[in-house]
Amino acid sequence: MATPVLPARYTLPLVEVSVTELDLGCLPEVGAVFDRLLALRPARVVVDLSDCRHVDAAAIGLLLDVHRRLARADAALTVRNPNPRVRRILHIARLDQVLSIVSEEGPPA
Repeated sequence: MATPVLPARYTLPLVEVSVTELDLGCLPEVGAVFDRLLALRPARVVVDLSDCRHVDAAAIGLLLDVHRRLARADAALTVRNPNPRVRRILHIARLDQVLSIVSEEGPPA
């Protein structure tokens, strides 16, 4: 099987990161992680929020900033598996109209 060739502007096809806290209190640390992640020049970033219980306005601003930075590089940000409360917050903030927000269902029980 041939290895897919990435355009020169990307160094990685995909980076996935799981975020458990995303609010003003942890913003400096999470922001630093995203800065390092974006320096890798990925073609796609997936932020898994399945273990994140809450997001606030600062977190929404950070997600939008990451989205803008990726969009400038023709890359994409996807938010995966937000719980119903976080999904509602993202919907109220209208992030669901800007970001790709997906839920992956597990196998049926």
